[in-house]
Amino acid sequence: VQLQASGGGLVQPGGSLRLSCASSGRSCSNYAMGWFRQAPGKEREFVATLRWSGSISLYADSVKGRFTISRDNAKDTVTLEMNSLKPEDTAAYYCVAGCRIITSSLRTMRSYDYWGQGTQVTVSS
Repeated sequence: VQLQASGGGLVQPGGSLRLSCASSGRSCSNYAMGWFRQAPGKEREFVATLRWSGSISLYADSVKGRFTISRDNAKDTVTLEMNSLKPEDTAAYYCVAGCRIITSSLRTMRSYDYWGQGTQVTVSS
């Protein structure tokens, strides 16, 4: 599986950005795609994820209500819409994918075998 992330950039507080991640080579069950992020000097943390089949999508409490993760089955792409951005959302965002992930492990970093390159999101006035 290869992941190609795009989007990100510089935005003012309260603004919006969209991240996209295209997946290729997928062939497994219980496939999930999502995003983690890492701010300077901090540990990498879960942001959002969804199961490719079914209706499960999960969010970190810090982004719930502001971020929306969605998928485009035809394009094998997952998108993260980020609204009402805050300076604390500033981080490198990583697209992730994994196979055979049980629901209770969807927020766990080590559940994901495939990682895209990080894309920088900076929220600053």
